[in-house]
Amino acid sequence: MKGQPIFRLESVDRVFQMGEVAVRAIEGVSLEIFEGELLVMVGPSGSGKSTILNIIGGLDKATAGRVFFGDRELTSFTAAELTRYRRDTVGFIFQFYNLVPNLTARENVMVSTEISRQPMDVDEALRLVQLEERFDHFPSQMSGGEQQRVAIARALAKNPAILLCDEPTGALDFTTGKRVLRLLVDLKTRLGKTIVLITHNGAIAQVADRVIRLRSGQVVEVRENARPLPPEEVTW
Repeated sequence: MKGQPIFRLESVDRVFQMGEVAVRAIEGVSLEIFEGELLVMVGPSGSGKSTILNIIGGLDKATAGRVFFGDRELTSFTAAELTRYRRDTVGFIFQFYNLVPNLTARENVMVSTEISRQPMDVDEALRLVQLEERFDHFPSQMSGGEQQRVAIARALAKNPAILLCDEPTGALDFTTGKRVLRLLVDLKTRLGKTIVLITHNGAIAQVADRVIRLRSGQVVEVRENARPLPPEEVTW
């Protein structure tokens, strides 16, 4: 099932200096992320999953160790190179939708295409997330689930190599959360996107191709799902 490794982390540490105290967010993390897979990283608050997501997304830099995207070493990138990497390669989806309130759904998605080198068609991105009837609606006129789908379309419209999802169902009710999971699974299947999703909700790991479990800044388990569960069958 595995494709080629798209990311490789080698003995990665991230230490934050809080006054005189050094806080070790992750320690000695080594892992691979494969092209075209849905990978779920699961762990409680403080386990290091957001730190890893931010490092592979180019939002943060490792204190020690090496991070590779393909054959390029992210840990050696300059600030300008990281900016180009975030712009051209990565689509971010967050727990809170971060939509611009005075822009329509179409306009919110258009914001990301204007900075992309090879963007998707804006309307096509919105159709992929089943928002054909919401093109001209403002965020205040949409439900939470619809706003999250706009946020997914905005990330997707950049045509990124990888989608990074930070608790994408965390602000949604159970039923809507499962619909968002179904959408992400379908995007992986139909478009071949590599998707990394982090969550504290262990039940969501059942939809993944692979699961990485974290505790206290370290990887404690890497497991492949022989038969990922359809999102409709997940309960929590």
